[in-house]
Amino acid sequence: MNRKMIWGIATLLIFAFAISGCGNQRINTPIDNTQSTVNNSSQEQTDDAIINLSSELISITDHLSAVGFTGNDFFEEFLQNGGAEKDADVVSFLAGKLSLEGLSFGGTPFGCSTLAVESAEGERLFGRNFDWNQCDALIVKSNPESGYASISTVNTDFIQGISFSELPDEAKALIALYAPLDGMNEKGLSVSVNMISDGSNITQDTDKPDITTTTAIRLLLNQAATVEEAISILQEYDFHASMNFMVHLAIADADGNSVVVEYIDNEMSVVETPIVTNFYLTEGEKYGVGTGQSHERFEILEKRLKDGAMSMTDVRDALSSVSKGNFGEFESTEWSIVFNQTTGEVHYYHRENYENRYTFTVK
Repeated sequence: MNRKMIWGIATLLIFAFAISGCGNQRINTPIDNTQSTVNNSSQEQTDDAIINLSSELISITDHLSAVGFTGNDFFEEFLQNGGAEKDADVVSFLAGKLSLEGLSFGGTPFGCSTLAVESAEGERLFGRNFDWNQCDALIVKSNPESGYASISTVNTDFIQGISFSELPDEAKALIALYAPLDGMNEKGLSVSVNMISDGSNITQDTDKPDITTTTAIRLLLNQAATVEEAISILQEYDFHASMNFMVHLAIADADGNSVVVEYIDNEMSVVETPIVTNFYLTEGEKYGVGTGQSHERFEILEKRLKDGAMSMTDVRDALSSVSKGNFGEFESTEWSIVFNQTTGEVHYYHRENYENRYTFTVK
């Protein structure tokens, strides 16, 4: 990272993991299918052609961009320094790397749905909806010096205080690596953070190193190949929920294992499940606590699973059936993803436009 590139660009940058302030209009722009790859700063493409990414940020469609990152992501150094007990610690670490000042975090909750299934060909698939106000999203394909290659998604409206577009692409990519909300790595390990509407918090406090919500996702994408490894890695850290919002993690691997990791009274609980929405799945006092609509979405996906094996298109349709447009709310499903954990292929759909597909590969 060339610090001279970004010295003095920003005097204030605010990270807000789950904040309002997104756009008020939904835009569905016609797709140009004439190109096989996207290789300039603003060009749309869909369906089977693989979108190739470089260090230059490109516009995929309105309010959806993508960038590649190759090199030292400093994450090993971040962990060796003890990680982060709170979002401000993550900010402080990044501020030192990017010569930025005045960073802080803040925000409000979001909702999501995930589904882990098998195709008729035996491929493992993982689907994910991110439900939120209309906002700007950034897809990041990472090839770090230390760790697995991965692809992940960030809500760039969570980064406030200065126009994100004014930062160099290299800085945008590095910042985004510490703020993923979901992703899949080259081994097929897939992870998503889902909120739970509950007044409880996660603040583990032992002598272990610390991780926050989004750095936990980065940790798993960089280091875990299987669900078993992911659980083992999480047990080595004290987990701290960003902005004091209760969350749980949906994790699935290419071997067909799928779980939700929850924290009840700061104790980790692991439940095998192919479906995760926004309520607790751990048996006991907390079971079922969450929004009523999250139960409805869960039941819809359960019915879909009873149909048996699902293709990537079937998973897309399942995600569409629980997208926010079906519930008449002000929120939208900002992005839907279908990860093929066997082949590494990734299908993105933007703002509930399930006719237009954007195809990437993590391998």
